[in-house]
Amino acid sequence: MTTTLRPEGPETPTAAGGRTRRWRICANGRPVGALRTSLVPRGGQLWGEIAELEVHEGRGRGRGTFGALAAEEVLRGWGCTRVDADIPESSQLARSLAVTLGYSERMRNMAKRLTAPPALPPGLTAHPIGAEEFPDWLADAKEGYLRDLVSSGLAEEQARAKSDADHLNLLPLGAGTPGVALRRLRGAGPDPLGSLWLALRVRDLSDGAPMAWVMVVEVAEAHRGHGHGRALMLLAERECLAAGVRDLGLNVFSGNEVAIRLYESLGYRVTNRVYGKTLI
Repeated sequence: MTTTLRPEGPETPTAAGGRTRRWRICANGRPVGALRTSLVPRGGQLWGEIAELEVHEGRGRGRGTFGALAAEEVLRGWGCTRVDADIPESSQLARSLAVTLGYSERMRNMAKRLTAPPALPPGLTAHPIGAEEFPDWLADAKEGYLRDLVSSGLAEEQARAKSDADHLNLLPLGAGTPGVALRRLRGAGPDPLGSLWLALRVRDLSDGAPMAWVMVVEVAEAHRGHGHGRALMLLAERECLAAGVRDLGLNVFSGNEVAIRLYESLGYRVTNRVYGKTLI
């Protein structure tokens, strides 16, 4: 039996300057599954993504493995040097396949449905990050993100390119970027305790409801271990609800066990896991 990967439709450009195409996995010419490949330019690097991988006929016959390996070849042909696979939490078989093919878990997507706005702990207040504070905050945010990317398995050059590109794309107008909440958390002292970057509408759910995303939660090093990370997450929920958004998501790197425990204690649940590897 011959297994092949065939285009399901034409290749289409993406808003970020990349390209994407959906494919059929065929056995003797008959469709038995499908997947999507995407190319994402990131600061001079070309990243590949595999998504929507499914086998609907003949599972257990290596068709998912063939599809993933064939998708990698497509991405190599597009010039990609790294590939990520975004896998729903419910798909245990796909996660096992990713590990078998040499992928490592890099991050998790978590989400929560919000109800009532929580109160901040006594003595803590939130203040907008204005144009004067923004450059220093941005430099710290980019370096923190770079460290997390390197810890998740990226080379420093790849991590720096991604950090620079992501911040430029998501904050094109700096502190005045529409749909963004940038906040400092302050207590009684003169120095900020931490900061929050919240995107108030990054996607729509299947029912059309908006979903917000926590981009950065950072507690100042001198103030860690006092519950301020939890306070910043409560602040994120308050900002969402004030904007009329009731679904909040976030990314957390898989090695950050402290943050994962915090989010779980606040009611966040894993929706997807991202696995990645270098394309040689």
